[in-house]
Amino acid sequence: MKIAVVDYGSGNLRSAAKAFEREAGPGHTVSVTADPDIVRKADRVVLPGQGAFGDCAAGLRAVPGMVAALEEAVLKRAVPFFGICVGMQLLATRGLEHGTHAGLGWIAGEVRLMTPSDPSLKLPQLGWNALDFRPHPLLAGWPAGAHVYFANSYHFVPEDPACVLATADYGGPIVAAVAKANIAGSQFHPEKSQAIGLKLVSNFLAWNP
Repeated sequence: MKIAVVDYGSGNLRSAAKAFEREAGPGHTVSVTADPDIVRKADRVVLPGQGAFGDCAAGLRAVPGMVAALEEAVLKRAVPFFGICVGMQLLATRGLEHGTHAGLGWIAGEVRLMTPSDPSLKLPQLGWNALDFRPHPLLAGWPAGAHVYFANSYHFVPEDPACVLATADYGGPIVAAVAKANIAGSQFHPEKSQAIGLKLVSNFLAWNP
């Protein structure tokens, strides 16, 4: 299996890649790459992300041929795709962080500033939070109320509630994970979520949507 971790200058690549290397095991290749040809031919595609939505969207589009390679692999060949943090947010139609910025538009919706109802809850949300999630192959083997690690001030609000895979409570519900056909992503960081996060990575590598 060839696993492409897309490098577009967003940071947090090495820790994400290490999680996939650990769960993929011998005989599989994990490439941290800015080469669209490697992404185009991959069996799994991972899009990490760290920072502001607009900066990440601009960085991705600045890599020559990368968006076209992602569309060919994920939309045309239906290769399983996973976005992490801002990598998940980029699936949206648009992001509203410091202006309005176009996303990939693979899952209709927008990325908005979180507005906790409890004024004692500060932004960014930083740390561990419990999830409420529906059954899905990516979350197989998870215990109820699984805790994962977040670092975010914005959250993805899909137009279709059926795309919501998991939510967390931070002064109100926030979308923690999404899935649509072969496309999925998490607002939390699997690579920082210990055994639960590694189980998600393992499930993704075995996923055949």
